[in-house]
Amino acid sequence: MCYYPIPFAYAKNIFEIELNFYKKLGIKYLLMDLDNTLDSYLAEEPTERAIIFISKLKENGITPIIISNNKGPRVKKYSECLGINYLPKSGKPFSSKIKKYMKENGINPNETIMVGDQLATDIKAAKGAGIKNILVDKIVEEDQKVTKFNRFFEKPFRKRMAKKNRLIDWRTIYGEM
Repeated sequence: MCYYPIPFAYAKNIFEIELNFYKKLGIKYLLMDLDNTLDSYLAEEPTERAIIFISKLKENGITPIIISNNKGPRVKKYSECLGINYLPKSGKPFSSKIKKYMKENGINPNETIMVGDQLATDIKAAKGAGIKNILVDKIVEEDQKVTKFNRFFEKPFRKRMAKKNRLIDWRTIYGEM
């Protein structure tokens, strides 16, 4: 049986989370998955929605960084279009590459949050790296084969977490701050 960690917070998608939420948490670095969190895995370049989102993060003093299991060339091209740093082939769900990247770049885990669409990769890696995390739903229907496989096993756990009120909406946390 696979262990699925409980996320710090849940959001329908990365775009609905208010920037003040990150600011109230003292977040300076937003690590985010690319595929089905920020854009489709088929997107070679950022959509207008992603460009606007990244621009708003930067304007508000939050450094966006893409953390992807995807191959280097695509992640590089996508990230460079946005003018942001990235870590391709990150090895999620393992956190060693993420921790190394954070250490090498002087990123404080207490000032960092990670957003991703999979419990088994994104949330597990964030937990392993000792950073807060937000689980989001996928933003498009298409998925890579390995992701479809992961989602098949993850689906009942998500349902169970929701039923037991373990998927805490970010607005609830924001309202309690």
